[in-house]
Amino acid sequence: MPIDVIFGALLFGFVVLILLLIILSAIKIVPEYQRIVVFRLGRVLEPARGPGIVVLIPVIDRPVWVDLREFFLEIPSQTSITKDNAPIAVDFLIYQKVVDPIASVIKVSDFRGATLGIATTTLRAVIGDILLDDVLAKREQINQVLRQKLDEVTERWGVKVTTVEIREITPPRDVQDAMNRQLAAERNRRATVTEADGKREASIKVAEGEKQATILSAEGERQAAILKAEGFSLALQTIFNAAKGVDSKTMALQYLEALKALGASPATKFVFPMEFTQLLRPFMAYAEQATQGDRGK
Repeated sequence: MPIDVIFGALLFGFVVLILLLIILSAIKIVPEYQRIVVFRLGRVLEPARGPGIVVLIPVIDRPVWVDLREFFLEIPSQTSITKDNAPIAVDFLIYQKVVDPIASVIKVSDFRGATLGIATTTLRAVIGDILLDDVLAKREQINQVLRQKLDEVTERWGVKVTTVEIREITPPRDVQDAMNRQLAAERNRRATVTEADGKREASIKVAEGEKQATILSAEGERQAAILKAEGFSLALQTIFNAAKGVDSKTMALQYLEALKALGASPATKFVFPMEFTQLLRPFMAYAEQATQGDRGK
């Protein structure tokens, strides 16, 4: 095969390869979370291209890729002076996302670096208007103020500040020592209050227990007295019922037995009440009836 034919074939293949490379470089596949800002002969084309397939004119069009996903910037520890002249170290995080791809490219050369710089100056300005105690106690409020002030600046760059989170606040050593002492005193106070409350509750429980015991004891005594009275009443009722069935002769015999027991005693003097003669009347009546019966015989 002639050399010129071989050279021509190689040249044709090289040209085809170059064309294929140019065509491939002109076709861009843009994912959902990205956009392409196209500069054609130095002028930006609106709107930003994507997502999907984007065809560019080789050599004429220059693409700039922009990521729309939210990202964060870590602001290193910055020493700031509070309103009451206390130096504190603060580091925080800034969460952002691009909302205008074209503005983020043509209005600022590096919006990440610009955000980092504006964040440090804004932090010092915000902390300088707040007292030390408020800086330590109102962290969420400081986050909101920082977010608003940073968003006012980054908005013109097409970047939205979504969240600002203070990660750590380090006060001076003497302030930390004072806070530790205050915290220890607060813990001791709470322990004392808790112990006093426990003793008070225990005293109340003991008093309530003694009260219940006294009530139960009194109730038991009352029930016992009632039962004792009912038993005594029942005994009297039984004696009364039995006494109703005893006739006068039986009672007279009981009187004689009583007199017999008195006579058997070693005493030499007996005192009888006047009513004793009333007791002897039945015996005198029985003796008179017995005498009349003997005379009749």
